[in-house]
Amino acid sequence: MSTVEISAKDVKALRERTGAGMMDCKAALQESGGDVEKAVEILRVKGQAQAAKRSGRVASEGQVASYIHAGGKIGVLVEVDCETDFVARNEDFQEFVRDVALHIAAAAPQFVSEDDVPEDVKQAEASIFEQQSMDKPDNVRPKIVEGRIRKWLEEVVLLNQEHVHGDKHEGKTIEELRAATASKTGENIVIRRFTRYQVGEE
Repeated sequence: MSTVEISAKDVKALRERTGAGMMDCKAALQESGGDVEKAVEILRVKGQAQAAKRSGRVASEGQVASYIHAGGKIGVLVEVDCETDFVARNEDFQEFVRDVALHIAAAAPQFVSEDDVPEDVKQAEASIFEQQSMDKPDNVRPKIVEGRIRKWLEEVVLLNQEHVHGDKHEGKTIEELRAATASKTGENIVIRRFTRYQVGEE
């Protein structure tokens, strides 16, 4: 089998796009015969498998970051954990933590993940959406409610939200950015908890 000549420029471009390691990018480009889109797909599949492995590992190091916005009217504390002190000091990791703190200040999420949303809160929202769709036919109502619940979760769950700096992050969600940072650093990265303060709000 003839190996395709892969340029360092192509490898670098793929790395910037996916956050995968240099060797992984080169291997994916060789596997795809130099087809960038196919290489992205290969890395995505590989990345999901690696992320699943990583998610079982304990994240007991990390950083608590603060962000103050709007002339001291909004403040955020967020804890993001990783596996080693080495990665906690890593620039990619620290930039991710800062980006998350800034995003929380602007987007005001209520929960870190869908698992954190209490069942009674979800049921209460579903009940409101059901009331609002009473004028729709019975057969489509459950689908409407399901769609609205999904949309609501995108609004209130941090990991489901698109980063507020859409241009910088190409419309990626916080979960996608977390996964890319985990891929870059090779460690399990967990957004553990956050608190958002706004002057005049309880």
